[in-house]
Order: sequence, then structure tokens, then C-alpha cells
Amino acid sequence: MTPPVPIGVVGVEVGHWTDSEARTGCTVVVLPPGSVASGEVRGGAPATREFALLAPERLVAGVDAVVLAGGSAFGLAACDGVMDVLEAEGRGFPTPHGPVPIVVGMALYDLGVGDPAVRPGAAAGRAAAANRSPAPPTGRVGAGAGATVSKWRGRERAAAAGLGLATVRRGDLAVAALVAANAAGDPDPGSLAEITAGSFAGWPESPPPDALANTSLAVVVTNAALDKTGCFWVAQGGQDGLARSFVPAHARIDGDAVVAAATGEVEAAVDDVRLLAVAAVAAACRNAVGG
Repeated sequence: MTPPVPIGVVGVEVGHWTDSEARTGCTVVVLPPGSVASGEVRGGAPATREFALLAPERLVAGVDAVVLAGGSAFGLAACDGVMDVLEAEGRGFPTPHGPVPIVVGMALYDLGVGDPAVRPGAAAGRAAAANRSPAPPTGRVGAGAGATVSKWRGRERAAAAGLGLATVRRGDLAVAALVAANAAGDPDPGSLAEITAGSFAGWPESPPPDALANTSLAVVVTNAALDKTGCFWVAQGGQDGLARSFVPAHARIDGDAVVAAATGEVEAAVDDVRLLAVAAVAAACRNAVGG
């Protein structure tokens, strides 16, 4: 675990629940009221909750929180606890019968790393949301507790990773990225040279079971004023950041998902924000794998 680092976007708070022995956990990103969000999935094996409402044409524009969880699809239950905390705080989309917190969930597969019987649930989500901070610790905490990389060619190549945070600024504009790096690929874009040099032996015809334990997750938050379509473009920039960080990226055995949210404080061009998102996610990935 690394020391707490300020997120860099005012009003955003992050909380963790971690089981260090079982090597799993969850992380919640609570957004300021009025934040707008969208997202994109590029991996072939996603585990998500409420992701459909992030599409630009859907009714609800605001998102209250995003949950990143270990435990594969089981870990999406952590969203229930986050909803409990936010409901008690009066957060949510207004309805005639009370506000409904909008909580988007994304999960990665870490069941083969620690104890597969331990997964984040509602209690874990409540604990993470109740103990959030604008300067959270990173590393092997929360959703990054059981994260690993470099698994696509076998378990012997696997390396520990975790949760990385980075903020990129240009004047008053800030773009922060939080990444749970659990990629099948290698965290070395230089490995592309192996492929182009002709020494690449090819993708394994039958990847070992541990090679299927993947999915990198990212939340990108900016203080820019963007609508849902703008946030969608920024989420695509976040995916580009993942692709610049891991080789291969967005494989069929990954479930790579990115949510991008805007708090609406600074006027900015969408393409500028998207470019900063590429840089922020790439930097967060480097931090997640230890440099």
C-alpha cells in the first residue's frame, strides 16, 4: 500500500475495503452531486452493473458512484452496500418515492489469486463508502488487492500489480484516473517489438486457466463541463490509455471497462480532455504496476 495521494478533482472521494489474506477487495469512487458520466467496454469478458445507463442516449445523465470490485461477477454485490450509504445521505436520481442512488459497478477476476470463497459483498461496499477520502491509499488495496498482470502466456510470467492513481493538469483543467490493473497483457509496450521482429510465437492455442483471470478497470474524472457524449469520448481516451500500457490489451479474456465522469467546473474542449485522459490512465497504469 502506498501513502495517500490527493485525487486532484475537487469533491471526488475514494474508499476501499480490503481483505489482505484473501487478496480481494473493492473500491468506491463517490462523485460530487451533478456529475455526468458515460463509459465504454472493450474487453471480451466484462462483469458490470448499470453500464447500459451510461450510453449517451439513456435518460439518466448523473452518476453518484462507481464501484471497482474483485471477486468477478460476485463482487458486483458490493454496489448494494454503496447504495445503502448513499441513500442514507439523500443521494440519488429523484423519483416520486424517494431518490435512487445511481451506482455503476465493474468487477475484475481475482478468484484464483487468494481465497475464491471470499468476495466483496454489500457489507464491503458499505465499509468502503463510509470510509472514503479525497486522498486515498493506492497499491494492493481495494479492487487492486489481488490484481496481477502478464498472464496471457502462462502463470509463470504473472506479476503482482494493484491500484494506481494519477492526475494530469493543463491550467485549471484536471483529469484524474484510478486504475485497477489486472491485465492479461504485459505492462511493457516495448514488447510490441517482439511481435514485429518476427520472434513472436503466437497466442497460445489453449491458454492455461490462470490466464483467464483478468480485466483492467478504470475511472476517469475531470473537472471539465461535459455532457454524456463528451464523457463517452473521454472514456474512449481512457481505453486508449490502457492500450498504450498493456500488450496485448482488450483481449477476449479481458473485460476492460472505463467510466468517465465530469464534475462541470471548467470549460474545456472534449478533445483536450480526451487526450489528457489517455495520459492520466497510462500514468495510473504505471503506478499500478510499480513504476
